Amino acid sequence: MKPEKFVEAENGRAKRSTTIQSISIAARFLDILAKSEGAMALGELARRAGTGTSTAHRYMQSLVLEGLVAQDRTTGRYDLGPAALHIGIGALRRIEPVEVAARLMKSLAARIAASCGVAIWTERGPTIVRWYRSSDFMVSTVSLGDVLPLDNTATGLVFQAFLPAERIEAARRMQPSSFRGKPPGADVLEEVRREGGAGLKEHLFSLLTGKAAPVFDAQNEIACVVTTVSFIETAQVQDHRAALFEAARQASREAGCA
Repeated sequence: MKPEKFVEAENGRAKRSTTIQSISIAARFLDILAKSEGAMALGELARRAGTGTSTAHRYMQSLVLEGLVAQDRTTGRYDLGPAALHIGIGALRRIEPVEVAARLMKSLAARIAASCGVAIWTERGPTIVRWYRSSDFMVSTVSLGDVLPLDNTATGLVFQAFLPAERIEAARRMQPSSFRGKPPGADVLEEVRREGGAGLKEHLFSLLTGKAAPVFDAQNEIACVVTTVSFIETAQVQDHRAALFEAARQASREAGCA
């Protein structure tokens, strides 16, 4: 095991690296197991890691001793061990999907001409809990704390696509009549699920467009929705849809969604 390595500095002298190669390789094996659908044979682990089987065997046995990997005595296959599960649960307890999404939306608002926000589900429907205005786009019909219409906003459609129907109907009854539109059909909600989000023209200003995408937690349940409001033409030129959907996927990954 080489605890440290040296790399050539620009001035010709060696400088000490702060990375430990063995830990990086061990982490690679653990990542492969975490992403697999089940226990894996040694040869397959070695192939995916790009190492020889003897190297993979040494690392696996070391990880088994630490409880990070478990080996089936009958099949010889390897899987994540109890210590890895304990670490994973500890990490998940520290993750707040809304805060993760808020950080990414604040960053997105600094890059594109759109207001960017995060909505959570309450008994009255989608509610804005974070809102960031871009310096290049100051027009907005949304403010912090606003409850959004279920049927007339992209955020409302996304929540409807991923929440139980009874929760949607309970919120619809509590929303004022001016909020209510025509409930989307099953085909519309299926398209939202298939596309990974929704987009609608603003129901108050025809030049504006709203886009929304779901953020999922470690249990693969919708935790919040990220959304943008911008001019339609600008959204097309800057491809706000792609930027927002990628931010939602990143937020879900960071929140522990597989």
